[in-house]
Amino acid sequence: MIPNRSVITSPALSGVRHAFFTREGGVSQGVYASLNGGTGSKDDPEAVAENRRRMTEHLGATALLVPYQVHSPFCLALIQPWEGERPKCDALATATPGLALGVTGADCGMILFADKQAGVIGAAHAGWQGALGGVLESTLHSMEVLGARRADVSAVLGPTIGAKSYETGPEFLAKFLAADAAYADFFTPSSRDGHNLFDLPRFIGDRLRAAGVRAFTDLSLDTYAEETRFFSYRRTTHRGEPDYGRLISAIVL
Repeated sequence: MIPNRSVITSPALSGVRHAFFTREGGVSQGVYASLNGGTGSKDDPEAVAENRRRMTEHLGATALLVPYQVHSPFCLALIQPWEGERPKCDALATATPGLALGVTGADCGMILFADKQAGVIGAAHAGWQGALGGVLESTLHSMEVLGARRADVSAVLGPTIGAKSYETGPEFLAKFLAADAAYADFFTPSSRDGHNLFDLPRFIGDRLRAAGVRAFTDLSLDTYAEETRFFSYRRTTHRGEPDYGRLISAIVL
């Protein structure tokens, strides 16, 4: 059982079962301690399976579905669990009760969506590539296909690397400016010459509002800064650690 204190929820999604799971409440050891949900990590597969079983139980779901994430702009609309290999995409949507839609992250944005009136939910994994490439808009489109209205959608951003922790080089800024010169507003100079701090949470929120979402909530949880609660790919890289755990955020009707 995962202690309730180890799970983060948002009032913006009240009435819809959901969870932004932290790294607490699982059985994994070492750098993966303890609620590692990443099947792509080098953790003991049995430990990851037990962690996911606990998450599914906590959500009261019949299945926890997490895609094979590839930093793409693609969202898959589901009416039932898939069979065989996980689909390669970075977002899911459904109107089917009992199916928990999940995404993993360890700095990238994990966004949960719900149109409570229509009974449609979604979950998206949005790092800078996905957010810039359109995964958020794809999620909203898939939800609309299932009957949602984006003006009625509530979107909540869970644990994500914060702007103060996300230093980037000049080539990173160039990618954004090539897409839209106005994106310079999401960067501020860092202490290192030629480097900037990128505000991924604000970029995600801006994209969602521009796409027609009126109710966006950023939980303002920095994965890099809060080691005891969250896994962080960037923190692991800076320390030269061999691998890292993955957080899971999920939602279910």
